[in-house]
Amino acid sequence: MLAAYFDCPGGPENLYVKEVMKPHPGEGEVLVKVSASALNRADLLQRRGKYPPPKGASDILGLEAAGSVAGLGPGCKGRWKIGDAVMALLSGGGQAEYVTVPEGYLMPIPNDMTFIQAAAIPEAWLTAFQLLHFVGKVQKGERVLIHAGASGVGMAAIQLVRLAKAIPIVTAGTQEKLKATTNAGAAVGFNYKNEDFSEKVLAFTQGSGVDLILDCVGGSYWEKNLNCLSTDGRWIIYGLLSGGEVHGDLLARLLSKRASIHTSLLRSRDKEASNGYEQSFTEDALPYFSGGTSARLQPLLDSVYPLEEIAEAHRIMEENKNIGKIVIEMPA
Repeated sequence: MLAAYFDCPGGPENLYVKEVMKPHPGEGEVLVKVSASALNRADLLQRRGKYPPPKGASDILGLEAAGSVAGLGPGCKGRWKIGDAVMALLSGGGQAEYVTVPEGYLMPIPNDMTFIQAAAIPEAWLTAFQLLHFVGKVQKGERVLIHAGASGVGMAAIQLVRLAKAIPIVTAGTQEKLKATTNAGAAVGFNYKNEDFSEKVLAFTQGSGVDLILDCVGGSYWEKNLNCLSTDGRWIIYGLLSGGEVHGDLLARLLSKRASIHTSLLRSRDKEASNGYEQSFTEDALPYFSGGTSARLQPLLDSVYPLEEIAEAHRIMEENKNIGKIVIEMPA
């Protein structure tokens, strides 16, 4: 089968399409013929040699995939049959023609959704869902600050915050991205490049701050995050785009607000925990992707690239040009 590959860490130019062995489903695994797989920041980090896959995972890029069931391993419990349209969050291997997936990781694709649309759901939406509900325990009426609001996770979080009847506030780096977040349901957005988002957040919340922060930026934002975090607020760190170093009295500032820091990496979760997220998401959020629901959830697509243009897709994401998800389409 064909797969996205690189022989040594480096830039997008190191990527190429390689013919590799087709995987065989093991105990409790399902073989999926992949139609589409979305690109994530973790793929860029892995390509640079900075984010190796977990032990035992495929070294092929790709943390999510949408396609159809092509085979069943021994011990499968009969939930899926050949030909079923499915999507999954993966620990690796999604940017290939076939991937094996533990059957509990699979989620059904809504009837009115294409494989390309579905490929934009697993990583971003499961990450946002897990951060908001399992880690942050978001409540009705709470104010949620979402950094990188126009990213895949950001756009998903905006809609899920709205679904939870809470208030999404975002940061982004361009007016075009802020407009996209408004269209997705953000109550207000601030350009972190030319505005002090902490001052703007405090003004918007009339001095009370936000109850929950979803932060993929890390070190450089710590002081502004604490400035606009409410008393007893929760700050969730799930990425370190600006690095992990903190210079200053973080602990005293945190203590003064009785605030808490939580961290989360969905890729490194064990199978039991991840399976729980998939099941909860399938039951509580997935129905809202179908037509006819009053609160409609919708993945935002930026662009679609064929597998042979994987390097160009990486360049676009690396330059931070995308609004929403970049999807890689597999050969038919």
